[in-house]
Amino acid sequence: MGEILFLAHRVPWPPNRGDKIRSHHFLQKLMDCAPVHVACFAEDESERQLGWERKAELASCEIVLRTKPQWLGGIEAIVTGKPVSLTCFDSSEIRDYVARVIATRPIDCIFIFSGQMAQFIPADFDGRVVMDFGDVDSAKFESYAEDGSGPMAKVNRREGRLLKTFEKDIAGRADQSLFVSEAEARLFRARSGLTDDSVKAMSNGIDLDFYDASGVKPAELENSGPLILFTGQMDYQPNVQAVQSFSTQVMPDIIARHPDARFVIVGRAPVDKVKQLDGKNGTMVIGSVDDIRSWIIAADVVVAPLRIARGIQNKVLEAMAMAKPVVASACAAEGINAIDGEHFLIAASVKEEARLVCELLDNPQRAKRLGKQARHLIHAQYSWATQLAGLPALCGLAEPMIAEAAA
Repeated sequence: MGEILFLAHRVPWPPNRGDKIRSHHFLQKLMDCAPVHVACFAEDESERQLGWERKAELASCEIVLRTKPQWLGGIEAIVTGKPVSLTCFDSSEIRDYVARVIATRPIDCIFIFSGQMAQFIPADFDGRVVMDFGDVDSAKFESYAEDGSGPMAKVNRREGRLLKTFEKDIAGRADQSLFVSEAEARLFRARSGLTDDSVKAMSNGIDLDFYDASGVKPAELENSGPLILFTGQMDYQPNVQAVQSFSTQVMPDIIARHPDARFVIVGRAPVDKVKQLDGKNGTMVIGSVDDIRSWIIAADVVVAPLRIARGIQNKVLEAMAMAKPVVASACAAEGINAIDGEHFLIAASVKEEARLVCELLDNPQRAKRLGKQARHLIHAQYSWATQLAGLPALCGLAEPMIAEAAA
C-alpha cells in the first residue's frame, strides 16, 4: 500500500472551526488507511506549535507560517493575473516539501483540502488526485460582488471569475472532486460541465459523543429571559452580516413580544462590527468560550440567519445534535437532509425569522419536540463514520489498517 500526501490551508487540529472540523476528520480517516504526510499553513507561531495526540502517527509534517500580508498577495494577483486566494497562499516552502516527499516516498494519492492548496500539485505527478473543494468558492465571491458595491464589489467579481476558471481546471485534473453537499456538487457540475462520476458530495458529520447534552452544565446569565443563540467564527464575513441583520432587523420584532429576550452571539474573534451590537436590541456579544456546548444547552432557540451561505452549516448540525430547535434562513438550511417543520424551521424572510422564533418561544412543547426530532435525525444520518465511509475507496485505498490489524 502506498502513502498519502495531505495538503490543507490551515492546520487541521484542533477541530475548532468549520473548515478545520472537516479537514480534521478527513485526515483521521485517511490516517487509518495509510501513512499520511501533511503540509499546511499556520496563522501564527502558537498555532504552529499546537499539540495533537495523533501527530506522532503522521509519516511527516510540514507546518508553514503564513506571513504574507493580504495587500502583497493582492499586488501579486494583479501582476500575475491569478486569484488573490492563490497568491496569498503561495509558498516556496510548501512547494519544496511537496517535491521532496513525492521524490522520496511512495505517494499514491494527493488529497487536497481547499482550493488554495491545489496550486501545489506537481504537473508531472501521475498518481491519484482527490480534491475536496468543500464549497464552490467562486460562487461565494460572485455572491459577495452582487451583495456589495464600490471597489470591493469589483475585486470580488474578479476573484469569482478567476476562481471559476481555476476550479474547473483543477477538477479536470483531479480523479475526484468532493463538495460538502449535493447542492454544491450539482452547482459545480453545471458550472464545469463535469459529471457525477468525478464530482461527488461528501457531507460533514458530527462528533455524536461530544455533542451530547448529558453532563454538560448550561451557561448562566443574569437575565433569566429567553436565550436566542448564534454561534460561529465572528471574523467571517457571512457570520458578521448574519448577526448584524438579526440584531438590527429581527430582534426589535422579537422584543416587542418578548421584552426580556436576549440574542447571544458566541464565537471566536468578534470584529468591531460585531462588538458594536452588544447592548443593542437585547444583543450580547460573548466572544470565545471554553465549551460551546454549555451555550447550546442554555439556548431556547438557535438561529442561523445567514444571508450568504455555501455548503453545510456546522452550527446547525451541532444545535440539532443537542436537541435544540433551530430557525435557519433558506441558504443556511441548504444541503442538510432535513424536513422543514419536522427537524428545523426555515425562514424565507427577516419578518418570518422573527415570527418563527416567537412561535417557538410561545410554545416550549413544540420547541422541545422539534429538537428531539432533530437529534434523532442527526444520530441516524450524520455521524462522521457514516459520512466518510466512502472516502478510502475514492482515494484508491483498501479498508482501514486498523480493520486489517483486527482481522
